[in-house]
Amino acid sequence: MSSIPDSASTTRPGDASESPSHSDSAAADESTPRLLRGPRLAGLPPLLFLCAAAIVLIAALTDNLPSSLLSGFAITMLCGGLLMWLGQRVPVLRDFGLPTILCTFVPAILLFAGFFPQIAADVVAGFVEDSGFLDFLVITIIAGSILGMPRTLLLKAGPRFAVPLLGCLALTFFLVGALGAALKFGFVRGILFIAAPIMAGGLGIGAVPMSQMYAGATAGNADAFMGQLMSAVVVANILCILVAGIYNGLGKRERQLFVGFNGHGQLMRIQRRDIQIDTRPARDGATFVALGQGLLIAAVLFVFGQLLGGMLPFLHPYAWTIIVAAIVKIAGLLPKQLEESSTCWGEMATTLFVPALLVAVSVTYIDIGDVLAAVSDPMFLVLTAATVIVATLTSGLLGWLVKFYFVEAAITPGLVMADTGGSGDVSVLSAADRMHLMPFAALTNRLGGAVVLFVTSLIAPLLAAAI
Repeated sequence: MSSIPDSASTTRPGDASESPSHSDSAAADESTPRLLRGPRLAGLPPLLFLCAAAIVLIAALTDNLPSSLLSGFAITMLCGGLLMWLGQRVPVLRDFGLPTILCTFVPAILLFAGFFPQIAADVVAGFVEDSGFLDFLVITIIAGSILGMPRTLLLKAGPRFAVPLLGCLALTFFLVGALGAALKFGFVRGILFIAAPIMAGGLGIGAVPMSQMYAGATAGNADAFMGQLMSAVVVANILCILVAGIYNGLGKRERQLFVGFNGHGQLMRIQRRDIQIDTRPARDGATFVALGQGLLIAAVLFVFGQLLGGMLPFLHPYAWTIIVAAIVKIAGLLPKQLEESSTCWGEMATTLFVPALLVAVSVTYIDIGDVLAAVSDPMFLVLTAATVIVATLTSGLLGWLVKFYFVEAAITPGLVMADTGGSGDVSVLSAADRMHLMPFAALTNRLGGAVVLFVTSLIAPLLAAAI
């Protein structure tokens, strides 16, 4: 259940922006040479970006591109930066996740059409599969998200907010699975291929690690699953934004459809001072030492998860990592400063590398033929739409039962669980005109995404018998 660039400046775990230097402030700096001014692509001025891209392209075309970690970063960050920049330049569509869509599918389309150098594709595949970039970023997201969650919020507001959050997940999984069974798609397949990746709240903690789980459960390859999982997430994100716009339109009406229907941006129908969300902005920067501490914590959590996964193989190592991180957070085993370091590292890594991850996944795992088959399947579209509708309606109803307003609870956790996380949250809350609910969206993605990934690890072993 996560994350992707948007026009908004909000950044948090599971989210991403074009780069930490996305702003055009250099253009206004008179000390900067004129040729180096202008908008940023992958954090670089246009001229420097073109020079960097030309170097990498010439190396690929002349078979002089080294197969290394650094080459993988160069290819994916340059491609991701360009595609994110292009997506941000298109009005309206950028609010419907266009930057994410471009990063997710354009590299795979270019490779499918023969316009992406094969040597570059091989380097990227090694970057993902051999160099461990996938594990690096997924664990970074998990560690930063869970350790960055306010402990007081988790302990005090969690039980009330957990009703629509967990209830929405359980009902969506069951009802979409049942609909899949009724349509001859399959109960388990409906959950694992449609509901689970959509409800994970982001690509980084959803489709990407799930494809690895499914590959392990079936002794197959992750690329056999990636196309359909990514397609479900992207299509669902577009539907979430459209539904959020509908809620916004309904919310502007003076008359309530029923008591507690619309809170005009207020989530709870009752007020309690001890369960308010801390809305203070996140730190703008971190020291090099803090970032190094965050990296070390994420790395140790990864090794611990792998250790437990090897000793207790009934759960995926990612699930063990989530459990360990949650125990550390709840028990307060880390000093506050180290928790903040982990969060800062997660924010920095996802800000820089989520576009690169999308490009890497696109080149390595997505087969355009599989994607075309998925989106041309009416059953796939029906189940994807059903997931979004069931998620928002069940979340709204359960939230209403625990004294939340229906519309606000239907948006978060409902729609926020089903979007792409990060920029998906920004797009959904912007379409609903309720951007101030972003702290609840952060809680939804952090807690909900971890729960979805954990539950998916329990169900994944059933996949071999379902396909």
